[in-house]
Amino acid sequence: MTNRRVVITGLGCVSPLAESVETFFEGLCQARSGISTIESFDTSQYPVKIGGEAKGFNIQKYAGVREGKRMDRFTQMALASAIQAVSDSGLDFEKEDKHRISVIVGTGIGGIKEIEDQHIRLLNKGPRKVSPFCVPKLMGNAASGCISIQYGLKGPNLCIVTACASASHAVGEAFWNVLSGRSDVSITGGSEAALTPIGLASFCALRSLSTRNDDPTRASRPFDKDRSGFVLSEGAGVIILEEYEHAKKRGAPIYAELLGYGATGDAHHITAPLEDGSGAADAMRLSLQQAKLDPTQIDYLNAHGTSTELNDAAESLAIKSVFGDHAYSLAVSSTKSSVGHTLGASGALELVACCKTIETGVIHPTANLDEVAPDCDPKMDYVPKEARTADVRYVLSNSLGFGGHNCSLVIGKV
Repeated sequence: MTNRRVVITGLGCVSPLAESVETFFEGLCQARSGISTIESFDTSQYPVKIGGEAKGFNIQKYAGVREGKRMDRFTQMALASAIQAVSDSGLDFEKEDKHRISVIVGTGIGGIKEIEDQHIRLLNKGPRKVSPFCVPKLMGNAASGCISIQYGLKGPNLCIVTACASASHAVGEAFWNVLSGRSDVSITGGSEAALTPIGLASFCALRSLSTRNDDPTRASRPFDKDRSGFVLSEGAGVIILEEYEHAKKRGAPIYAELLGYGATGDAHHITAPLEDGSGAADAMRLSLQQAKLDPTQIDYLNAHGTSTELNDAAESLAIKSVFGDHAYSLAVSSTKSSVGHTLGASGALELVACCKTIETGVIHPTANLDEVAPDCDPKMDYVPKEARTADVRYVLSNSLGFGGHNCSLVIGKV
């Protein structure tokens, strides 16, 4: 186990910014926003009318009409991202032992749109009219199941559900799966399509969303003094993890090496983080410990950075706790400033961005950051508004979820 190394050889995504990795990262670096007025349903009775929709996404680019209709949108986006990532990696599964390839994909909520649609049918037409595909579409493990079916993969097939940390935990567990020798390859990441009538209404009821309806592109503003809540979005990200020698033997492209995985629980509150950020700090320390890195070796930190008052302040304290004086020279930015919060997909989309940062030497900015809030420490470097070039060797990415779930991943240049 200790002699095995795990590398990232393929990336795929669907997001409010783009349906390809290159265009997604380009949009992040240009501080573009994928947030707009919601068009997929009527929001006239909602206090929030904005969100991050993956507009133009059509599963028929990736699967047949019949197959697509049997998947909820979150599964469709996961499958599309997986197909992109497999193509990017150059893997030919006909040349692989399919029992040694795992699929581990996270989601925070699963097929909520299917639940809504079938509940309406139940009320209007009665129980006999509920679709026989309701259960296969709504279940959270449908994404990992459909990806394994797509390629005939027979290794471990798992779904991780830890709210907004789901994708990062999925990647972490896939990392352990390959590191332990159980698999040589893992298709992993996360997907979410909770931008639906009940999804939006539920988060509105929590009062956790920005109501900046008249200025949607500037509504998501992590670490800013005028932040007023997160923006609900949809999307998916998929990463191919591969044992290093396996990847090297087939001449695979390598974006980065996955070095560390830290996971902790706050044991505090079902929605609020520990105010001092100690749970998140512990996860970061564990990931650095496994990576065998000193905090000062991290060049860039991709923050969970939701644009909520509690999260941004707590995460800032956590970063200072772990990195000490280095926190003031460490580049920190939030992907959610451009795409909003994709919940169970967010960690995967952010890891895709981190891989591109290592590949290109470009750190994407925190969009909409006009003035750092006092509770986030104006002396810290949140890479406001404009991308920058840097020699980035090691990156840490944070994901923090309702329920007190904390996850940190460390990747490095090979």
